[in-house]
Amino acid sequence: MLLKGNIKIGQVISGTWKNLFFSILTCTFAYSLNELWLSRYFEFPSFVPALIGTALAFFIGFNNNQAYSRWWEARTIWGSLVNNSRSWARQVLNYTKPSGTLSETKLREIQEALIKRHVAFLYALKAYLREHDDPYYRQYLSPGDSASVSGQSNLHNAILTLQSGDLQELYTQKAIDGFCFMELNRTITTFCDDMGRCERIRNTVFPTTYTYYSKNFIWLFIYAVTMAIGSAIGVWAIVFGAITGYIFFTIQSLGQTLVNPFEKMPSALPLDQISRTIEINLLQMLGEKDVPAPVESVNGEYIL
Repeated sequence: MLLKGNIKIGQVISGTWKNLFFSILTCTFAYSLNELWLSRYFEFPSFVPALIGTALAFFIGFNNNQAYSRWWEARTIWGSLVNNSRSWARQVLNYTKPSGTLSETKLREIQEALIKRHVAFLYALKAYLREHDDPYYRQYLSPGDSASVSGQSNLHNAILTLQSGDLQELYTQKAIDGFCFMELNRTITTFCDDMGRCERIRNTVFPTTYTYYSKNFIWLFIYAVTMAIGSAIGVWAIVFGAITGYIFFTIQSLGQTLVNPFEKMPSALPLDQISRTIEINLLQMLGEKDVPAPVESVNGEYIL
């Protein structure tokens, strides 16, 4: 996630110089083609780039709006995970109590397992969404839990299954009443819903035809602009055509950076920071003293 409101000009150039380079090449070719051949037969009408540019602006705007909708939905889901994770720890600590068959020491062990296992769930989900094999979650699982989820294709779902099993055990041993059991089970269901929504975003490919046609229409637009104004301003048409193409290509590429909100890149969601924040909160609610440090930003510019 980007932290600065202003971006340095060097960062802009380093990220978009290819757009400008190829726009210049395209405009040079279009101008040369028009001057050496097409201008002998007809003068390129000026209304063509106007029509194409208007349609293209709406098309790119629609694409970018859909890309931002994916990004914002993903951010909303992880905001829900933050709030519900804190509620989960609070419910586990306050809704459960020792019973005739469950000692206070054993209850404390189950409480710690339920809360730490949830931290493992978050990190396993993060690793899945980023398509990265990160074993960090294993430190919050007991050897028995690790053996239970080992080999599972969906680790985070397997961890939720373990959570449900312990919750049922607490109810069976009367360490929790029916109402509190329903509340805790509802929270697990919410985690499952958020997990499924994340999986849907990750597994649903943004229509490639949008990107394909956007780029090709931009190329066509650059040709049309350069040829239409070439007869009026001469070789300067290359400069103005390249600037126009650079603007459209940059706007289109900015939208594409939001299409996959879970990728490990500056414009994506800061899953490392969010997961670490939840981890710190839950460990402190357990009374742990040795908690990890918050995730630091990269040069004060963005955080992952």
